[in-house]
Amino acid sequence: MATREEELKDKMISALDGDASAYALLLNALVKELRIFFGRRVGDKDAVEDLVQETLIAVHTRRATFDRTRPFTAWLFAIARYKMVDHFRRSRFHALDGELEDSLAADDFEPASAAAIDVERLLDLLPPKQRQAIQATRLEGQSLAEAALSVGISQSDAKMSVYRGLRRLSARVQGKIR
Repeated sequence: MATREEELKDKMISALDGDASAYALLLNALVKELRIFFGRRVGDKDAVEDLVQETLIAVHTRRATFDRTRPFTAWLFAIARYKMVDHFRRSRFHALDGELEDSLAADDFEPASAAAIDVERLLDLLPPKQRQAIQATRLEGQSLAEAALSVGISQSDAKMSVYRGLRRLSARVQGKIR
């Protein structure tokens, strides 16, 4: 009897070769696998369903990147882990936004908006690529991959742009450069 890995991999390869019924069977099997995977790690049932759907969409859009010589489940769960990390990152930022809104009194609004203006002025001192990469990753909470895509650069270039931009801003704030 074939193992679960072999069954899923065989369905994926058949699907890649154009077998629509194998693809439908694969997606149905993945729903069960992903619900178990996310259910053990994420407490919210609605979030689990959202993550299952996001992962299935990612599997569908990235199916051409699957290497037939490698294990299918490793590829699948790598995608699932990335989706889960993105979920936790979004949840953390939403929670922080809620805490920030709750903690700000009406008289605290002016200093906060002044700080935002100061951040914008500092970011305007950076080259566009560094500014956009920092805004995407640090202010908007995007992953490096998402930021690279939105800025139109490679992921490694985005990482280096964030690093160099933050280093430059730090030196500027410390008065080391004008």
